Amino acid sequence: MAAENNGKAAARDALRTAILAGEYTPGERLVEAQLIERFGVSRFNIRLALQDLSGEGLVEIQRNRGAQVRKISLAETIEITQVRMVLEGLVAAQAATRVTDEEASELDEIGLLMRRAVEAGEFRRYSDLNQQLHALIRRIAGHATADRLIGTLRAQLARHQFMLSLLPGRPMVSLPQHDRIIAAIRERDPKEAEAAMRDHIASVIEVLRSLEDAPGLH
Repeated sequence: MAAENNGKAAARDALRTAILAGEYTPGERLVEAQLIERFGVSRFNIRLALQDLSGEGLVEIQRNRGAQVRKISLAETIEITQVRMVLEGLVAAQAATRVTDEEASELDEIGLLMRRAVEAGEFRRYSDLNQQLHALIRRIAGHATADRLIGTLRAQLARHQFMLSLLPGRPMVSLPQHDRIIAAIRERDPKEAEAAMRDHIASVIEVLRSLEDAPGLH
């Protein structure tokens, strides 16, 4: 049983990584025989892995048609981001009550690296650091339930989040927002930390709404 669970988990994690990396595109069929060959696990484990990823919202399974990468519309992306705004605001507030001096220094370091990335025009690097910052805040907060829910939501939003990070001018807008979040957590001010995080994600929602009529994003 343990070996079967390990096989399922390995297949699920590898397929999730491939989907988030864009190796399988939205709407693309996930053929069991090809997945078995690629990941070297049994058909049973592949099917369990697909069911798990269906539960995460990354895969859609249709009777008699098999599985495919789920298409997530821009309208749904906005709804998911609205939920994320509430959860991440809660996490930021809790981080402000739990942060240690060492963790505050880690936040400062990421903030400095983000500033340097913007100044150098390294926007892919900035996108990576953005993810690291949010992950660090979740780690500091230590809110297991919120962390799990945010992880699922972020996975569903991966394609649109990457697109947003490369929009002209977006990093220059979000950098001071991240600075405000870092400052509030460092100052152990949970109300300001929550407000700063919610304002930051609200600005993401505004950008998404401005893109609703853009071609190729639905």
